[in-house]
Parts: sequence; C-alpha cells; structure tokens
Amino acid sequence: MSSPIQDTILSQLAALPEGKSIDPMNVAKAIQPERWQQILGHVRTNAIELAREGKVVILRHNKPVNPEKFRGVYRIRTRLEGDPISFEEEAGGDED
Repeated sequence: MSSPIQDTILSQLAALPEGKSIDPMNVAKAIQPERWQQILGHVRTNAIELAREGKVVILRHNKPVNPEKFRGVYRIRTRLEGDPISFEEEAGGDED
C-alpha cells in the first residue's frame, strides 16, 4: 500500500525522461507548499521504503547508494538496468 508521498514521488519520476532524478524538496513542496520543510523527513522515509522495494534508487553525487546508510543531500531516481540491487558487498565509501 502506497502513501500520498510515495505516489507523489512516483508520479514526479514518471513525468521525467529516463535517468533523470528529482529533489526531495520538490516532492515536499508539491504535497505541502506552505510548510514543506515539516515533511522533508517523511519524504526521506518514503523514498527509503521505495528504494527497499526496488522502485527507486537514492543518489548521492549522482551515484546509487545504500538506502539504509546514506547521509546528507540526496536525489531520487527510477531504478535503471544495471543499478545495484544489493549493497551488502560494499565496504563503505560514498554514503557520507
């Protein structure tokens, strides 16, 4: 079952050319224009859930990162062929 936030993420991604990403701030503003800052954490949580389900990838520095371990500024993109499915073998690196 998807949430309104997940629906907004997926609909914004569907409107973009393949390979393009969205800023979580734009998702928050689409849902709650006046107080978008208050739901940024919820956007992050929903993006992580969609990444766990394999529907999207979380990007840092334009590279897919482990949705369980990333920190800081990120973007969201639809999963593409060749994107990692598992980050188990990663020894660390780009999640900072």
